[in-house]
Amino acid sequence: MRFACILTIVGTLSGAGCASLGGLSTIIQPPRFEQAEGQPAQLRILGPSRSMPVGGAGVRLWLKVTNPNAFGFTLSTINAALSLEGSRAADADFPLGLPLSARQESIIPLDLSVSFADLPGLASALRRLAVGGSVPYDLEGTVGVDAGRLGTPTFGPMLLTRGEMRVVR
Repeated sequence: MRFACILTIVGTLSGAGCASLGGLSTIIQPPRFEQAEGQPAQLRILGPSRSMPVGGAGVRLWLKVTNPNAFGFTLSTINAALSLEGSRAADADFPLGLPLSARQESIIPLDLSVSFADLPGLASALRRLAVGGSVPYDLEGTVGVDAGRLGTPTFGPMLLTRGEMRVVR
């Protein structure tokens, strides 16, 4: 009888432990993104190619990614949309696999290609960049993390970061 009571108590406590663990998966905070300090977004003009017959631009965004949680996880995906001066310029899907320890920060580059054929609404932004100016950008999207036993949540859509972009010559 005593063994049965102990077994019942242990079973109840383990069930409560599992329930609280399940509750933790709903309180995972999404990673934070910001333009990496001292590493501005860059735009390179690309000539015509098979994938971009009229040419395009290569965009590199340097992002500081921060895990705000008290436990580690792996940043597994970023599905992003880049806008220049409020006009959509590119979409991208990045499978990552970046492990981040508790409260760790890491700098990552995100490369996007923008075809000039897709940019009719960006003429003024391109003119400003062509003469050495800068253009504001927004990067919005969804982010997926793998937190092991805590789950694999996806966050967003949300603003990932915004900043200024310049042409790199």
